[in-house]
Amino acid sequence: MRPRLTVLAALATGIGIFLAGCGQQTPTVPEARQGGASGASDQDPVATWADGYCGAVSHLVRTLATLPTVDPSTPQRASRTSSELLSSVVSGLDETLSGLHRLGPAPLAAGDASRLEVVTKFSAIRDRADQVRSHLDAASADAGAIKAALGEARASLDELSSVDLLNGLKKVPALAAASQRASGCQELTAAPAPRPR
Repeated sequence: MRPRLTVLAALATGIGIFLAGCGQQTPTVPEARQGGASGASDQDPVATWADGYCGAVSHLVRTLATLPTVDPSTPQRASRTSSELLSSVVSGLDETLSGLHRLGPAPLAAGDASRLEVVTKFSAIRDRADQVRSHLDAASADAGAIKAALGEARASLDELSSVDLLNGLKKVPALAAASQRASGCQELTAAPAPRPR
């Protein structure tokens, strides 16, 4: 039940192509899935909350499924297009974090602790991605700085691709079970995302 994030290959591949010329390997990024939240039964508050959690996470999944591409043809274009891609990632994380904050208290105490852990992790990844985006913007004329910033960008995307988006549910057995009854969670883990063009 882990949405896989291959769409991050749009950045990783572009950055990898540029960095490969510098003797670095291209990372392997898992495949993405897309989904959205739909309503769970009001008579099942745990499934309703799990559905809302999946709805919040689906913002990030949809963003990752439609990322702009990276142009590795020159260091400057790789830097600019990587910055644009990271801006999209930051926006998707902002929407997901906003949705997780709006979700309200979980019907189980362990659910709130799990959600807080996910919010903390996503917030840290969001802040690092935004910082890397700033480094890319500042490095636009210096080839050495561009190479370093692209390496940071790749590391930032690798970090995001390693996150289990549904870990906040899976860590609490009752929420994990409820997610099986939540249609938004089922869609999130079942439907493959479109490939970036």
